[in-house]
Amino acid sequence: MSPAITRAVEIRAPSGETEGTRSQILRWLKRLGESVAENEPLIEIETDKVTAVELASPGSGVLREILKQEQEEIAPGELLGRIESGAAAGAAAATPAIAAPAVVASAAAGTAGAPARRERRAGAAAGELSPAVSRLLRERGLDAAAIRGTGPGGRVTVEDVLRGGTAEPREPGAGADAAGEIRRVPHTAVRKRIAEHMVQSLLRTAPHVTTVFEADLAAVLADRSRRREEFARRGVPLTLTAYFVQAAVAAIRAVPEANSRWTDTALEIHELIHIGVATAVEGTGLLVPVLRDAGSRDLFDTALGLNDLVTRARAGELSPADLRGGTFTISNHGVSGSLLAAPIIINQPQSAILGVGKLEKRPVVVDEGDEEKIVVRPRCYVTLTLDHRVMDGHRANRFLEVLVQTLGAWPA
Repeated sequence: MSPAITRAVEIRAPSGETEGTRSQILRWLKRLGESVAENEPLIEIETDKVTAVELASPGSGVLREILKQEQEEIAPGELLGRIESGAAAGAAAATPAIAAPAVVASAAAGTAGAPARRERRAGAAAGELSPAVSRLLRERGLDAAAIRGTGPGGRVTVEDVLRGGTAEPREPGAGADAAGEIRRVPHTAVRKRIAEHMVQSLLRTAPHVTTVFEADLAAVLADRSRRREEFARRGVPLTLTAYFVQAAVAAIRAVPEANSRWTDTALEIHELIHIGVATAVEGTGLLVPVLRDAGSRDLFDTALGLNDLVTRARAGELSPADLRGGTFTISNHGVSGSLLAAPIIINQPQSAILGVGKLEKRPVVVDEGDEEKIVVRPRCYVTLTLDHRVMDGHRANRFLEVLVQTLGAWPA
């Protein structure tokens, strides 16, 4: 008989990311010695731009070599492992003679003693858990079998994981010190990159300054009350963020340098307005998906785009492309109760970020004819933190003046 023809198929990290993007192996979806089909999900990769993306297998065969372990950083195009393809691979896969570790070790994550737990979770809903659900289960130490799924066919969803379940007991030494008083949580690629961006922006790149105004949202709330049911019938929630995006567009048109970037030789003002919307994702941190061409959208299209981005962000389904190319950012920190904040321009080389505080009813002095009266109005603080090289205080104040006027006289 002629010898079986085999070949090694290389598994490489994606090479199409933008400069500066960092990635790490979140987990291997196959074990050494297991068969894998071409285009089958093989690795979950976490990047500093998005929670997790799946890397598909470049060929069919048997996973023979793993060169990068879980939690290790990887470079674009780096060799991660090899698949043995061919007749011999198929025969070997059918014969359990080749010893292989049951689970890929993950020293960086401190998971010694965890293989049995990981096996249980994988078996609880084999092939039915989305990458985002698998990640949340792993981060929270939960067993999928202990959570009642509300998705199609009883499938466990992200919301199910966030709502329910009790953490499994942690083995001694798994992320804790000897006395059991400290629990170590390794930094994710997302969290490390956020920290680096903050330090780079604040201390080494852009001199920051913040200006504060107060916005009256009575007109916005009245308009929202009129349109809410109409938007709901069309399948889109009408959030206050949609109004702030629209008002920010009006303010950018009045002060174009807010939608620019500083270079050593010139101020580059973007003609298109791509607004990043800071979104807190449970268990991950802050992501900033970008609403493309916000300047050409009406209120409905703005609400539609925001709903799509936020829904996919919280489900762990954003792609790296969804987080690229922003020219201005909005941080609605008020949704978690904050009255006033001065957000840092994390996404360099943007020049400004709008902060929106908590909406609350406040007593305000108003003129009615020749009299002054105290009335209760729905108001919030808005801040503009900017690169002081790009604009001076009076231009920043002009930006917020237009923003506040637009909101106060809605529809403009």
